[in-house]
Amino acid sequence: MRGSGSRRDFLRWLGAGTLGLPALPQLLGQAGQDGSWLAASARPGSPHPARAPAGSQQSFPSKRPPASRRRFTSPTVEATIKDVKARLKDRPQLAWLFENCFPNTLDTTVEPGERAGKPDTFVITGDIEAMWLRDSSAQVWPYLPLAKDDDGLRRLLAGVVHRQTACILIDPYANAFNKGPTGSEWDKDLTDMKPELHERKWEVDSLCYPIRLAHGYWKATGDASVFDGDWRQAMRLVLRTFREQQRKDGQGPYHFQRVTARATDTVPGDGYGNPIRPVGLICSIFRPSDDATILPFLVPSNLFAVRSLRQVAEIARDGRVADTDLARQAAALADEVEQALRTHAVVEHPTLGRVWAYEVDGFGNRLFMDDANVPSLLSLPYLGCAAPGDALYRRTRALALGRWNPWFFKGTAAEGVGSPHTGVRRVWPLAITMRALTSTDDDEIRACVHTLETTHAGTGFMHESFDVDDPTDFTRAWFAWANTLFGELVWKLVRERPQVLES
Repeated sequence: MRGSGSRRDFLRWLGAGTLGLPALPQLLGQAGQDGSWLAASARPGSPHPARAPAGSQQSFPSKRPPASRRRFTSPTVEATIKDVKARLKDRPQLAWLFENCFPNTLDTTVEPGERAGKPDTFVITGDIEAMWLRDSSAQVWPYLPLAKDDDGLRRLLAGVVHRQTACILIDPYANAFNKGPTGSEWDKDLTDMKPELHERKWEVDSLCYPIRLAHGYWKATGDASVFDGDWRQAMRLVLRTFREQQRKDGQGPYHFQRVTARATDTVPGDGYGNPIRPVGLICSIFRPSDDATILPFLVPSNLFAVRSLRQVAEIARDGRVADTDLARQAAALADEVEQALRTHAVVEHPTLGRVWAYEVDGFGNRLFMDDANVPSLLSLPYLGCAAPGDALYRRTRALALGRWNPWFFKGTAAEGVGSPHTGVRRVWPLAITMRALTSTDDDEIRACVHTLETTHAGTGFMHESFDVDDPTDFTRAWFAWANTLFGELVWKLVRERPQVLES
């Protein structure tokens, strides 16, 4: 069943729904009845973050849009929500958050259809009406285990794979796309813009995420039909782009500059980034936060690329693609990048020993930090790039989650990893969720869940970031990836570590 919801419909519903908080009517009275108080955070890193009322929850009415306003309804997702809520009967607020967050992508951001005789699904991020290759992959990822027994959901997910394939064929260097050739607010960026592009920031992970989704879809459903001629052509374009950005033969074709006062939104070196020494790693001019890199070899994204290239090779061998040349090339590039990572990205920290750097340049320079957005160093086990107990990862994790990471913050309400994208003393629910997803320690997981449960500022949803001392000071009221990832965590814990959720 599909609805006809829209961005304004959801903001109106989210803003007008009862939260059980006495300050909300006054807040809506000041801001208007259309939910416009939430729109203050409609851009990542908004300098004017939305504010929600403080107070304690007394009741937990659903914050989902009415059924008639939902973009898509999956029977298996609805059954999962019912099951999880029943298991969380002693944790009513957590059950309420799960009910709101887990289906948020399907409720509010997907637009299923058909194009050229194939399923086609456009997925917005939430408050930005454009499709990021990264976000759209991550938003629908948690639904994969349910797709085998739900034909409508399976078709929707196949539609995301097909749409992402089409996007890569339009421009493999773009990170975000419009639904059609409509142009965007970034048309004047100094790069090779096209009307189909929302933004053209080159990020290695933008090509990794569609591979991860396609591979995961195939493994979950057994459906190899998405690996058609267009997909194989897109994968060859991915390989070409990765090789170009190894920069063995000059700077390559990509360049980007933006007229802006925000330094992380533009690129030094006449748009090509700071200098690198070609050592086999792949340049990523932007991070997954959409902020410019300082040293262009972004290590977690290169690790993600190795994993993704091996998945391409597997699909080309075994996914009824029968393209031995594609498999050979993908495996060879994965081997090269992996060796370069071991040589140039594993570095000595003055206190922690050998760790993964966040960025390097091939000259021996390295950057010790981690960022909340994924891929991050913290997220490596989640992405299949490291084992949770691996000694190198454990030391790197200690860096990411402690005082040696300049973007790790502690306050009176929370602690966690933040990002230059949103500024100091702001942590991301995405990173708190990822900390729990990659932990093997019940107490650590329990603490993360408690933080997420107590810092949503009464809204019933996760946000992009919030102040570590004041969770009502947050950015992005409608950020579907953070919502769905939180739902993935709760569902995983209910199945695998129910003792963590005991009240």
